[in-house]
Amino acid sequence: RDGLLALNGFQNGDFNFCILDVMLPKLDGFSLAKRVKAIDPKIPIIFLTARAMKEDKLKGYNIGADDYITKPFDEDELLCRIMAITNRLDFSESSCAKFYQIGDYEFDYVNLSLNLNGNIKRLTTREAEILRLLCLSKNNVVRREKILTSIWGINDYFAGRSLDVFISKLRKYFSGDSKIKIENIPKVGFILNS
Repeated sequence: RDGLLALNGFQNGDFNFCILDVMLPKLDGFSLAKRVKAIDPKIPIIFLTARAMKEDKLKGYNIGADDYITKPFDEDELLCRIMAITNRLDFSESSCAKFYQIGDYEFDYVNLSLNLNGNIKRLTTREAEILRLLCLSKNNVVRREKILTSIWGINDYFAGRSLDVFISKLRKYFSGDSKIKIENIPKVGFILNS
């Protein structure tokens, strides 16, 4: 019943659609939506909330919401909006992938593991979140601020140093395949090349 529980459930579950309230304890709906979009950029999100100000609606849409519905709402209208969104989507797309091939490694996002020829390395949730962001934009720059705001929820010096530590760990995990590089673009971001 709070944003952190919802995020944990999303990270450990298999979801095709999110309906979020803005006013959630511990982690508000806007922050939750940013974290969810970082994990799965193409997942549809509807905000269903009492927050009816124009600024709130614009914030929701700028995060990437597909719809913003204010309370009180009509259930039939909500169902129609959900159907309209799902009819536009192909849930078989790779955005819903739970496995990623990175050189000779298989990355299992759901089970937080890297597999190299049967040798399995367990990842922390944060390592897996960072790696998935890099995988979703393989061979392209992922901006530092996107990683920081999506995963840490903030973009400051201390979170930045923490990110650098996690990137160093990920580089070590891929030492078994010289073709894999996590390249640092100074003051911009990172590229996963494989």
